[in-house]
Amino acid sequence: MIIVSGTLRLSPGDLASVRVAAAAVVTATRAEAGCITYSFAEDLLEAGLVRIYEEWESREALAAHGRSGHVAAWHRALATVSVLGRNLQVIEAGKAEPLG
Repeated sequence: MIIVSGTLRLSPGDLASVRVAAAAVVTATRAEAGCITYSFAEDLLEAGLVRIYEEWESREALAAHGRSGHVAAWHRALATVSVLGRNLQVIEAGKAEPLG
């Protein structure tokens, strides 16, 4: 399993202006082959901080996601605002099991 985890930091006002585009990329991505989990979450304590978490079946599925039209549209939306920070990491997980 491939995990992408990290943050995107925008000014609080800019976050509001790209919310529709963010919802569109999340919706389209969740329908992609190889997508297990894809989510953006606004941090409750830090305005403008978006936490990103993704799970993919393979690196190939993640690469196809990066070439998709909806990701291109998301990048165009981000180009209209000031991105103050971006920190994403790709993690290869060997095994996952329920906690408990």
